[in-house]
Amino acid sequence: MKVIKIIGIVILVLIALPLIVAIFVPKSYTVSVSETINVPKQQVYDYVRILDNQKEYSVWVLEDPKLRPVITGTDGTVGATQSWNSQVDGIGEGEQEIIALTPDRMDIELRFKRPMEGTAKAANIFTELNPNQTKLTTEFYSNDKYPLNLMSYFMGRKYITEASTQNLQNIKKNLERLSAN
Repeated sequence: MKVIKIIGIVILVLIALPLIVAIFVPKSYTVSVSETINVPKQQVYDYVRILDNQKEYSVWVLEDPKLRPVITGTDGTVGATQSWNSQVDGIGEGEQEIIALTPDRMDIELRFKRPMEGTAKAANIFTELNPNQTKLTTEFYSNDKYPLNLMSYFMGRKYITEASTQNLQNIKKNLERLSAN
């Protein structure tokens, strides 16, 4: 009987501990990643604001060769929406909408349906370093409810950082190759 009581206490602690820790973990966070691209700012801006170009650089789109995102509205303008529905775990189903555009910034709202429902915001920030060099910064803003904030803060940030870094490297490679031709 004593062994069962100890096992019960251990199980209770294993369940309670993450829930207690999640109380102290921030519910919101920002991931910010930058890359210097050796092409003019306008060329970077014109490439990134077109949602259809993500098929050339987005790790999520490239991960599912069968994925055929659908764009509604005028691509590259406020209100343009790209929706996707993938059977690949980690890509799932959702949509992104361009909600604001300025010459230096593109804001996006992400609406996830599957594997987990939720919303997030993202931005691409374009900074001219010189006439032929642009710093592109991608920011992802998350705000998760308790207790999902624990998983999102520790695992989600890493996942988003890695994916955003790869996306920026792909953009750099694509644009610099096009510019060289």
